[in-house]
Amino acid sequence: MILLITMYGIVVGSFYNVVGLRVPEGKSIVAPRSSCTKCGHQLTALELIPVLSYVFQRGKCRQCKVGISLVYPLFELLTGLLFASAFLLIGWSFELVIALTLISLFIIITVSDLAYMIIPDKVLLVFAGIFAVERIYHPLTPWWDSLAGAAAGFMFLLLIAFVSRGGMGGGDIKLFALIGFAVGLKIMLLSFFFSTFFGAFFGIIGLLFGLVKKKQPIPFGPFIAIGTLVAYFFGEKIVDWYLNLLLTVF
Repeated sequence: MILLITMYGIVVGSFYNVVGLRVPEGKSIVAPRSSCTKCGHQLTALELIPVLSYVFQRGKCRQCKVGISLVYPLFELLTGLLFASAFLLIGWSFELVIALTLISLFIIITVSDLAYMIIPDKVLLVFAGIFAVERIYHPLTPWWDSLAGAAAGFMFLLLIAFVSRGGMGGGDIKLFALIGFAVGLKIMLLSFFFSTFFGAFFGIIGLLFGLVKKKQPIPFGPFIAIGTLVAYFFGEKIVDWYLNLLLTVF
C-alpha cells in the first residue's frame, strides 16, 4: 500500500509541476503537450514517465541533448515521499484526504514561487473550494475553528505586510488564510512560527555562503510549505515536548 501511494504521488507530482509552471504564465494545463524548452521537441509518452524518463535519458532531451531541469524529477519524487509519509503518520481516515490536499497545494505553490516568485490566485481559489468541501464533510472541532483560523491568518499576515511595508507578499497573506481554514487557528499559528524560523535559518545560511544578497527578495512559499507540514504533522508533539521541558527546568 505504501508503494502504491508513493507511485500515485509521483504521478500526480508530475502534473503539479505542469500546473506550477504554466498557471503563473496564463497557459493551459492541458494543451499543448509538454515539449523541450530548448528545441521544442514534443515529448512522447515514453519521455513523460515520471522520474524514470529522466533517469533513462540521463537528464537530457532525446532530440537536442540539452540538460533537463532537475526540478521535474525532484518534485515528482518529493510528492510521492510526502504522500507516503502522510499515510504512515495518519493512516486510513478522512484526515488523510486533508493532508494529501495540503501537500498537493504546497508542491504547486512551491514550484510557482521558486520559478516566478508568484503564488497564483487561481491555484488558491481552486484549493479554497476543495478545502471548503472537505471541511464541510469533515469539520474541525469546534466547527468554527476553520473560520477563526482563516480570519486570523489573513489579518495577522496583513498586519505584518503593513508594518514591514510590503515585506510580505499578497500571495503569502491569502495562502495563510487558506491554511488557517484547513488546519484551524492553533496549527496556523504554529505554522507561521515554523515558517519564519525555517525562512530565517535558510536565509542566514544563504547569506553566509553567498547564495543570496542582503535585501534580495526570496520566495517565502517553500518555507510556508515546510513550516505548515511540520506544524500539521508534529505540532502538538513539539508543543508537549516544549512544555514538559519547561516544567522540568523550572
